[in-house]
Amino acid sequence: MPEQAIRINPVFTTDDQAWLRREGVAVPPFWQGHTVAPALGDVLRIGGRQFVIQARVWEHDGTQPVLRLYIGSGHAQSDTAFG
Repeated sequence: MPEQAIRINPVFTTDDQAWLRREGVAVPPFWQGHTVAPALGDVLRIGGRQFVIQARVWEHDGTQPVLRLYIGSGHAQSDTAFG
């Protein structure tokens, strides 16, 4: 049976969405071509900020499965800016 493609959509906080647009930071296609979906607690580093996956929601858009990843704020007190 062929493996079914999963579309993964990261969902950022409103403040982080604004920061991504303002700074022109592109979110890389981290999971493109991978067969393992990200897990809760996985950490992403985007544009010098660190983000943690806080929730996962599986949906189906009528054509394929969709995994929405709810990403925690990149403004955590303990966060270190890498740049």
